[in-house]
Amino acid sequence: MTYAHALRPAFTPLTIVLMVIGFAVAWPLGLLMVAYILWGNRIPEIRSHFGDMKREWSADSRCGPRGWRSDRGAPRSGNFAFDDYRDAELKRLDEERRKLEEERSEFEAYVHDLRRARDKDEFDRFMADRRKRKGSETIDL
Repeated sequence: MTYAHALRPAFTPLTIVLMVIGFAVAWPLGLLMVAYILWGNRIPEIRSHFGDMKREWSADSRCGPRGWRSDRGAPRSGNFAFDDYRDAELKRLDEERRKLEEERSEFEAYVHDLRRARDKDEFDRFMADRRKRKGSETIDL
């Protein structure tokens, strides 16, 4: 008698017992078992997907799945004029991004100063009202 198919992704007595034991020992193990029961039949698909990614990464150790290189920024197209144009445009866009980041930080500093001034005005009004109330309370006695 073999138990080769006893641990299959379905609600079998073995998987239910393992799920209960998993929840009793540590709840993540129980959740893992529930996930296996529900989606375990997709394991070959997931395995093949990650196997494809592994092959893409290992084709060139400096390239990712989409071909971006860490040393150049983007793969070369083979057309030198286009590559030069693309590099110039990327530099221009980086400069624009840097300028926008500077403007954003200046604006954030401006808003911070406005909030600080508004808070100071509100606090000064509160203290003035408090002094007036304290002054009127001491006179009433």
